[in-house]
Amino acid sequence: MNGISQVSERTLILAPRGRDAVIAKGILRDAAMRSEICLDLAELMQEIKRGADVAIVTEEATRSADLRELVDWVGSQPPWSDFPFILLTEHGGGLERNPAAARLMELLGSVTFLERPFHPTTLVSMVQTGLRARRRQYECRHLNEDLESRVDERTAELAAANRQLLGQIQERERVESTLRQMQRLEAVGQLTSGVAHDFNNLLTVVLGNIGFVERGLAAAGVDGRLAQRIGYMRTAAERGAKLTDQLLSFSRRQRLEPRSLDLNETIAGMRDLLQSTMGGSIHIETMLKHGLWCALVDPTQLELAVLNLAINARDAMEVGGTLKVEIENVTLGPATYPEEPPAGGYVSIRVSDSGTGMPEEIRAKVFEPFFTTKEPGKGSGLGLSQVLGFAKQSGGGVRIDSRVGEGTSVYVYLPRAGGERVDERPVAARISAAGAFAGASILLVDDDNAVREVTRAMLHELGYAVLEAGSGGAALDVLAREPKIDLMIVDFAMPGMNGAEVARQAQARRPSLPILFVTGFSDRSRMAGVDETHILAKPFVYDELASKVRFCLAGGASEKIVRFRRG
Repeated sequence: MNGISQVSERTLILAPRGRDAVIAKGILRDAAMRSEICLDLAELMQEIKRGADVAIVTEEATRSADLRELVDWVGSQPPWSDFPFILLTEHGGGLERNPAAARLMELLGSVTFLERPFHPTTLVSMVQTGLRARRRQYECRHLNEDLESRVDERTAELAAANRQLLGQIQERERVESTLRQMQRLEAVGQLTSGVAHDFNNLLTVVLGNIGFVERGLAAAGVDGRLAQRIGYMRTAAERGAKLTDQLLSFSRRQRLEPRSLDLNETIAGMRDLLQSTMGGSIHIETMLKHGLWCALVDPTQLELAVLNLAINARDAMEVGGTLKVEIENVTLGPATYPEEPPAGGYVSIRVSDSGTGMPEEIRAKVFEPFFTTKEPGKGSGLGLSQVLGFAKQSGGGVRIDSRVGEGTSVYVYLPRAGGERVDERPVAARISAAGAFAGASILLVDDDNAVREVTRAMLHELGYAVLEAGSGGAALDVLAREPKIDLMIVDFAMPGMNGAEVARQAQARRPSLPILFVTGFSDRSRMAGVDETHILAKPFVYDELASKVRFCLAGGASEKIVRFRRG
């Protein structure tokens, strides 16, 4: 507190001439008040700094003295302090006749003037007034200190609350950002699934008619450049079908056949494929894991996802480098980004490269469909979005770690399979081309006229009799009036009454009627009750249609068809 401290109340007396100091001390002693006599101004300053409450100073003690130290001390007092001085003046006149006294009042601040000779009671009264003022100053100091302490405590509490609030705001913003991204991806997924459905209808018509043209040219013995150009058309249409399949993968609408797999075997079996795809400038390292959990995953889609990641890694390494594929068991906490899986145990496939890496603003967009950093014509921008769609639909997720100049690692998390490994294999078709069931009557139901026309033409060429319906209601009317129908082929996604509802009502009327679903996208949640042998995915070709129709005619009704979820 600038050298000021409260001790027992003490008055300092500076009166170097005559008996004023002794008289003043005696008066204060008789009044039971403590006082000390100072011989000069230097001693007065020393005692004030040690601790005093009032100073009695004679006017003549200040006339020739250097007051700078005292004035500096008075000016440097803390805000609560106003040290009281009692100045003993010469007899005669007020301040207007005593400019020296007026100057002292200006320099010292709290100054009370007492003209000599003075009455003892007056001196005691003035000293008591100064002491009382000093006590109040000390009380104010304590109150201020207490208030400052409380303010500091409250400020600290408010700062802590503000930090917590800021953290909550940041967390809320992060959650809201994640939610917006998830909603955007879901909206894009719904859009792409609808686009893919329509595109598959177009490709069914294109590929079907290309098949007719190819068979017609072959029958007429035409080959050469015309047949070559038809082949180019088929290749382009098949590329379009592959692109559509990637769209469906991103939107999580492709049909998966998960099974329990040992990923050590899967990745080891892909090494030759990866090496041939990467080329000689890329060194491939596969790090397998002992005691690896089995993963519940579609093996075909898994291989496609790993191949997509490997191709992306190759493109990020312009002059060669190292591609690492590592498998391990992991237990994850809560997700940070929407593409990551929920907390739990997973089998992780890490595909990493030593390439250029990417900044955060690029990393945040890599899972969006059609987003690519490659040059036009060198990538569709669907590779990572397909991997994300596959991983999410499988029950897992994806995470990316990347730093500019240090490479990128993509983690694909796949759900752990329960129980022992089950090595499932697709069931082989049981019907050969010999059992063509020529003349069988087939009810074809599809709302797309072009798809229906090309499918009808294929069925006629296969030797079947075909009845057509453009809606579910029309199909039920045909069933009501036609007693002999051996098979119903129905499009799954139709406006009004969809394929599932048509199948449900058809089998209620004819329980033994076999049904083949044709679909431009297979929503697994809605078609979970249908066996794969009773689903024909668009775009299909002549041989696929022939095989599925023969199988359904030979196998009869599928018991699973009536188990659709309503909605």
